[in-house]
Amino acid sequence: MESHKTAPEIKAVPETMTAAFDDFMEAFEAFKETNDRRLGEIEQKLTADVVTRDKVERINRAMDEHKRVIDQLALKKARPALGGGEGGFEAAEHKAAFSAYMRRGDESALRALEGKAMSVGSAADGGYLVPPETDTEIGRRLSAVSPIRALATVRQVSGTVLKKPFATGGMAAGWVAETAARPQTGNAQLAELSFPTMELYAMPAATAALLDDAAVDVEGWIASEIDMVFAEQEGTAFVSGDGTNKPKGFLGYTAVADASWSWGNIGYIATGAAGAFKAASPSDTLFDTVYSLKAGHRQNGTFVMNRKTQGQIRKFKDADGNYLWRPPASAGQAASLLGFAIVEAEDMPDVAADSFSIAFGDFRSGYLVVDRTGVRVLRDPYSAKPYVLFYTTKRVGGGVQNFEAIKLVKFAAS
Repeated sequence: MESHKTAPEIKAVPETMTAAFDDFMEAFEAFKETNDRRLGEIEQKLTADVVTRDKVERINRAMDEHKRVIDQLALKKARPALGGGEGGFEAAEHKAAFSAYMRRGDESALRALEGKAMSVGSAADGGYLVPPETDTEIGRRLSAVSPIRALATVRQVSGTVLKKPFATGGMAAGWVAETAARPQTGNAQLAELSFPTMELYAMPAATAALLDDAAVDVEGWIASEIDMVFAEQEGTAFVSGDGTNKPKGFLGYTAVADASWSWGNIGYIATGAAGAFKAASPSDTLFDTVYSLKAGHRQNGTFVMNRKTQGQIRKFKDADGNYLWRPPASAGQAASLLGFAIVEAEDMPDVAADSFSIAFGDFRSGYLVVDRTGVRVLRDPYSAKPYVLFYTTKRVGGGVQNFEAIKLVKFAAS
């Protein structure tokens, strides 16, 4: 007898991660049942019923919504309260001085503290350093909402540029007989990669009344105002940035067919059809992409794509009828594809002709994020009276550090 389950909908936002995960798994079971019916109709009638096809898409969208709720709950759970860190008397003194600067523009205490510490964060340099606990909080939240930052290697620098030598070819070696001559072997080939840090800024405004309210956590307000906009800008730049006044994303480099790959380029595998997976055995492209990586990188591989692309891949099955996409094993974990984790990055392009909509690689080895130490705040009570502006900046850079550790899927015939 045919089942008549309706597409699951979120009627109320679940309060716990467990409840949200249960809703997600219920949606996945409904998706499998309806998609199996769609495939059966195609096999019997060479086409799927419109109602069944629409239902699959509705459930697919519902699964995306359930996953979004899980992500939000996980992000909320990962946010510790500001000001709860340790640091003793010096940290408390810095926090109090910074609060006085933010609320009243009183910089005398900060001058004394940062002068005593020989800090470069003076007013002449463009503002004061955010207290350690606030700076750490912003960085932790960025790790949660910017997926590429969470996957990549992150380096802290004190200068404006990080220069990194990279061995593109190892030293040569060879076998010789016991008494044979030992000719000189080839030297390692080194390339110098440069990662400049670019300025990212935000300028929230507050009224004097808000700053006068002693109950308001000014530092917490700064973090909540800034972390999301910084994360959104970073996430876009790490994926598709062109390197001009922003980090260079892994899609910003020249992409070449993997068979013609050379250092300095990103290799891609074509799907065999323009703007789509090929009709016959569409999952072959995914297998080819996985095995285009060397074993050392493949074992740390992660798929990166947006929700729409993931929605297409959820329908793929292997020869035994098993779905290639697997839901998370538990709340807070990632879904998997071919046994590798999937990270959703909404900055990845939708599937279209010649688009690079899927990336797979060892991003820890392949991509480098460079943070210049410190988030700075400059208080401006004059430019937008009666508002007080807080010109907040950080310097961040990024780029590919190992060009053989990341591969792309190109939705094209070749």
